[in-house]
Amino acid sequence: MRVKFRAARREDVAAIVALFSDDILGHARENNAELAPYLEAFEAIAQESHNEVIVGEDVQGTIIATYQLTFISGLSLGASRRAQIEGVRVAREMRGEGIGAAMLRDAEDRARAAGCSLVQLTMNSARDEARRFYEREGFVASHVGFKKPLD
Repeated sequence: MRVKFRAARREDVAAIVALFSDDILGHARENNAELAPYLEAFEAIAQESHNEVIVGEDVQGTIIATYQLTFISGLSLGASRRAQIEGVRVAREMRGEGIGAAMLRDAEDRARAAGCSLVQLTMNSARDEARRFYEREGFVASHVGFKKPLD
């Protein structure tokens, strides 16, 4: 399957949210009916020079994948710059076609071009298949992550 990755545009937001929703975890927490908060968030991301949303299109121009890439400058690890990959989704009917691997290669290429020496990501611990996929792609579960909702 051939896929082309490009920076997302405002008109892509509904398709991105649909990808988020078409998932066992996202189904309950994403709201396709109300796009306004997603559009507002997209506009905020677009204003940040170190943050981007990427979509993958098939040959017909249908959005079949997405991820967000944020560049983080740091003092640790010898003052290295890293890239955080978030919101990774591939359309359900396209999983197993190599789209995810191509997406990670795209993210890594963008991270290298931005001067990053490391890519990192987090995933929900309930996603066993995703964990196996990331490990096959060379990612190592080296840290334990924590989250705390804010009021």
